[in-house]
Amino acid sequence: MHRCDAIKHDRARRGVVLARLVSNVYMSVNNELETGMIAVIATLNFIINIAWFLIIASAIFSWLYAFNVINVNNHAINMIGRSLYQLTEPLYRPIRRFLPDMGGVDLSPLVVLVILYFIWYFLNTTVASAVIGL
Repeated sequence: MHRCDAIKHDRARRGVVLARLVSNVYMSVNNELETGMIAVIATLNFIINIAWFLIIASAIFSWLYAFNVINVNNHAINMIGRSLYQLTEPLYRPIRRFLPDMGGVDLSPLVVLVILYFIWYFLNTTVASAVIGL
């Protein structure tokens, strides 16, 4: 083998090694980003689930309160009711601005649940597919 051929072969081998190294670094960074995004999606799913259950608990509590099933003079019951109200009211307030007055029927929890379901479905189909690369 000539010296010139040996140099070309050595350069080609270095190029292959460099290409593998760059590919491995890219894959490593890509896997770390993918893992991070999956963690973000899982955390957002967890927050959506908590909000979902708080909204349902608030609706059930409001029905129990409206029909005098629970003792409204009990301090613990009032504290639970106030906590649920303070946690869910920021979600309901913007929706109530757009909904028409239904004469005592509040549809804002239903609208918020539909919005949360849309966000959950979008995260788990479109965003997760894009992150995983399906």
